[in-house]
Amino acid sequence: MAEERITDQGAKDYKEFLHPVMLKNYGQWKYHEIVKPGVLVHVAESGDKIYTVRIGSPRLLSTKSIRFFMATADKYCDGFLRWTTRNNVEFMTDKEENVDKIIKEVEADGWPVGGTGRTASNMVHTQGWVHCHTSATDASGIVKSIMDSVFEDFTNENLPGKLKMALACCLNMCGAVHASDISVLGIHRRPPKVDYHLLGQICEIPTTIAACPTGAIRQDIVDGVKAMKIVEDQCMFCGACYTACPNMPIADPLNDGVSVWVGGKISNARSKPTMTKLVVPYLPNNPPRWPEVVEAVNKIISVYKENGKKYERLGEMIERIGWPKFFKLTGFEFTKYHVDDFKLAFKSYNTSAHLRF
Repeated sequence: MAEERITDQGAKDYKEFLHPVMLKNYGQWKYHEIVKPGVLVHVAESGDKIYTVRIGSPRLLSTKSIRFFMATADKYCDGFLRWTTRNNVEFMTDKEENVDKIIKEVEADGWPVGGTGRTASNMVHTQGWVHCHTSATDASGIVKSIMDSVFEDFTNENLPGKLKMALACCLNMCGAVHASDISVLGIHRRPPKVDYHLLGQICEIPTTIAACPTGAIRQDIVDGVKAMKIVEDQCMFCGACYTACPNMPIADPLNDGVSVWVGGKISNARSKPTMTKLVVPYLPNNPPRWPEVVEAVNKIISVYKENGKKYERLGEMIERIGWPKFFKLTGFEFTKYHVDDFKLAFKSYNTSAHLRF
């Protein structure tokens, strides 16, 4: 038998990175409480406690910021911290007296503490223009603009319930826009452009045709040369063809833009998990601050604050008051783009006689 080899393949056991108090009481936690926005305490059956201080951070971090987090964790948390799926940083300590010290340290360096309980979450988002070839909008720029406008809602419990937000820069949706309370989704509105003169020199035509999930790309002949054509009615603007063929760019500065969706959640609390639904079909890309998008998001949050009940999620509030009233309160126009024309859409239609206005 060959001697067993030790390799560095695969992820390490996550338990190696748990705080000793977490490891000792693993699976034996009695309850947890939110002490104040951004601070949680978990209490074990043994009586042990561990405190968590959550701060909001951007997805793209500088080395300087990471070193600051590491130094703070070494100073107050025995070196233990973690990043959440929504780009928050959580410092964990078993010493209650360290909580205020951590808060003072991070706030002095400009980092907000919050994002727990009835607050706005930090936005989970995709790459955007920084590092994605199919993006229809930016990610970091819009997220920064939106989070600046809801800063007080992140650091204080100003909302009826938790408000999770997300952004995906195209409909391939690397972000969690299908299951967040408010979601921003970049959209392409024109099919890819094909440069027939260079097509054969850069791309493999059969491979590119096979890359299209809807069969919208067909072989063609232009000026006696093998080429491709796109059936626009079948194109869903996913950009899969551009991945296979760099000579078919889908980015369009004039027509690309942003849509806004609401009502998604993964939680089973009070109601079943739901998918987001469209409320704003198109808003233009206006960097660097995207004022139209920020205004739309703030309008939704304002209606939620005024009409939501305590602990009620945004989608639950909308279902309670009815979608017609929600559109009326927000002032968003209901258009043909809100009507689901998918062939199995009837499964999502309201077929009962009970309508709320």
